[in-house]
Amino acid sequence: MEAVLTRKRVLKVCALLLAVLLVLGVVAVSVGAVPIPLGRVLRALVGSTTALSVQDELIVFSIRLPRILLAMLVGAALGVAGAGYQALLRNPLADPYVLGVSGGAALGAIISLALAERVTVATPVAAFLGAALTIAVVYFLGQRGEQLSPYTLLLAGIITASFLSAVITFLMNFLSGRDLRGMAFWLMGDMSNPPPLDLLFWLFLLILGAILAVFMLANNLNLLLAGEPEALQLGVNVRRTKLIVYLAASLATGVAVSVSGAIGYVGLLVPHLVRLLFGSDYRLLVPASALVGAVVLLVADTLARTVIAPTELPVGAVTAVVGAPLFIYLLRRPRFAAAAGSKE
Repeated sequence: MEAVLTRKRVLKVCALLLAVLLVLGVVAVSVGAVPIPLGRVLRALVGSTTALSVQDELIVFSIRLPRILLAMLVGAALGVAGAGYQALLRNPLADPYVLGVSGGAALGAIISLALAERVTVATPVAAFLGAALTIAVVYFLGQRGEQLSPYTLLLAGIITASFLSAVITFLMNFLSGRDLRGMAFWLMGDMSNPPPLDLLFWLFLLILGAILAVFMLANNLNLLLAGEPEALQLGVNVRRTKLIVYLAASLATGVAVSVSGAIGYVGLLVPHLVRLLFGSDYRLLVPASALVGAVVLLVADTLARTVIAPTELPVGAVTAVVGAPLFIYLLRRPRFAAAAGSKE
């Protein structure tokens, strides 16, 4: 039986996770193909103008820091989106890509390469528009009358993702060799081209808004886990809650995919790790999933750019290599297996 959740415990857990994230972020800045002493990095980050050489300053502030911030944002977005989808569909196997959002984003990116490859911001904008259109289509297909059916929504997402995958495979035959290699790398998750810091700020606001929207409905999500009839009897506006969580989780996923490509397993596994560590109350699960997601993707991206430096791995390949065995372990746990089986 889980302990009663208090505001003090939520703050303590989030403060601990935030401290871990900041420490790992500083370490990530110092490691890479060109290692930089940790002490110099710390002095530079707190404002010292003489701690780094001109070359090291360029590496830290123009290359590594934007990439690290991007990894944190994308990880937080995917972690919360996964928690939201699992509550919405009442299925522990749901994740941000089960509804076809990544396929829509990838299709938008491929079209942008074909029509406006010289425009710098065309690919992320087109990817986001593709994700948004996919969200609208899947939501429309997932409705049964005036109700949003979790199982119909899940089936609509799977079918849409399959269709989009076929379209992407067809269109990639028309890309040049250079663009084809870049798109293949992007489809597996790519953090090597982070947006400028001013654009990262706007991405942060969008993702923060989506996270807050899910967090504000944490009590409703706790009640929904017991079943919709019970939640209705307790005064929950089920339709409104589903719509807001679905849109917020999809917004977070669309923004993340548009700037980083398709990164698997983060949205699927992070909420389960948080449940194992801290319990299943969504008042803690939502903020903790954001912070743990940021930590997981930060570590994965750091490994992706250092394991075989100076060559980089797609960050999605790293999350898959680590995530698949972890998923199998979780699937063998009695509580997880029972929950997954109850939704079949």
